[in-house]
Amino acid sequence: MSAHEEHDRIDGETDRAVILAGGRGTRLAPYTSILPKPLMPIGERSILEIVVDQLARQGFNDIVFCVGYLSHLIRAAFHYRGNDAATISYVQEEDALGTAGPLRLVEDLDTTFLAMNGDVLTTLDYRDLVRHHRASGNLLTVATHVRSIKIDYGVLYLDGPDGRSGHVQAWEEKPEITSLVSMGIYVIEPEVLEHIPPGVRFDIPDLIQCLLATGSQVGAYAYDGMWFDIGRHDDYAQAVSAWETVTDRPPVVIEPALT
Repeated sequence: MSAHEEHDRIDGETDRAVILAGGRGTRLAPYTSILPKPLMPIGERSILEIVVDQLARQGFNDIVFCVGYLSHLIRAAFHYRGNDAATISYVQEEDALGTAGPLRLVEDLDTTFLAMNGDVLTTLDYRDLVRHHRASGNLLTVATHVRSIKIDYGVLYLDGPDGRSGHVQAWEEKPEITSLVSMGIYVIEPEVLEHIPPGVRFDIPDLIQCLLATGSQVGAYAYDGMWFDIGRHDDYAQAVSAWETVTDRPPVVIEPALT
């Protein structure tokens, strides 16, 4: 078997995805007093339906929803879909466990898997993310995106020792701060789960801090295409408008995994 064939075979074995869909989505209230955030509509479909269709087209046919708030609506929405290319199962959070805690409840996470927030809308190639993760040897890989934040004030730079007093050295009017941020999408090796305490709230940043403290390799995958983390009203409005330009994209062609 060639190196290329072996690479495809290994990648093809990664067919599990965990979608974290248990949050309350308070920043999108009052919408989320009626619907869980992953069921917010984008055109004629919900965010979660779009995500599941994307994953299924890219070969992730074993999908787990970690649900909590208004979970009966998510179950109902997918119970009546029918003809799905992916098998969907559920893990119910009785108490809010954060973004990492629910992973401890998922059975048989014994191979590399994809984990992502249920309110992420993107054109990311999930398969390419997995390939990058495999090639880098990371225990956990974070998909990242450049995000700029505009500060609507004049920023002063002072020469005092604490930076808050002294003489003005420079003035920058309404600057933009550019940072590399998490997209809320991760590829994770199963041994990482040992760092998640059971039954308590634990978030992905907590998990990454634990991994770094033990010297484990955590990597990043940069993506500069379309991405919306739909947490606020402005983000949601932009996502609804922008997604209209990509709904007619040709489907992803899935090549069968080699055996």
